Amino acid sequence: MIVLHYTAMDGVAAALERLCAPEHEVSAHYLICGHGRIYSLVEEAKRAWHAGAGQWGNVTDVNSHSIGIELSNTGETPFSEPQMAALEHLLSDIMNRHRIAPERVIGHSDMAPGRKIDPGVRFDWQRLAWAGVSVWPDNPTGAAPDMPRFLQALECFGYAVNLPAETLLSAFRLRFRPHASGPLHPDDMAMASDLAQRFPVDRKQIST
Repeated sequence: MIVLHYTAMDGVAAALERLCAPEHEVSAHYLICGHGRIYSLVEEAKRAWHAGAGQWGNVTDVNSHSIGIELSNTGETPFSEPQMAALEHLLSDIMNRHRIAPERVIGHSDMAPGRKIDPGVRFDWQRLAWAGVSVWPDNPTGAAPDMPRFLQALECFGYAVNLPAETLLSAFRLRFRPHASGPLHPDDMAMASDLAQRFPVDRKQIST
């Protein structure tokens, strides 16, 4: 799979220093600056320390089963057009070479709900889905809020549901309804159900 992050740092130079310094014990396979330049930092076949504790599907050692891409961004500003275009190109290339399905492109917040929020509310997941390098719900219709059914849908899609329901709802909204708040809504139900039906994680090879 591929995990997307933001650096939460001011500028690409600071991010490069941190990602390349052994004492920080953090790394990623790629870093993309705001101007769209792609830095290759770790060979794809090697493990990078980008994900930390978390889970997607039944993969609990995400670092060993994923490629990490860092985007130079503080999390408080929009991602630039050159940066997003470079990301789309890089994702397409990696996915084609490793036969990674679009639903296997996730955010750090997806595999570590409550612990991580990147790539954050300003990241355009829908754009990636339009480009065929991620997924988005397909115009689902609302459904009555039902937390057990919602959590079942999240688990079917890939989220680990061994966390408080509120934490999982927040993580789901961070990606699919970033400006939503309040209790479980029919739109949350509809989107989660659509994703679970079209992209159930147990039908996929989840070791990549």
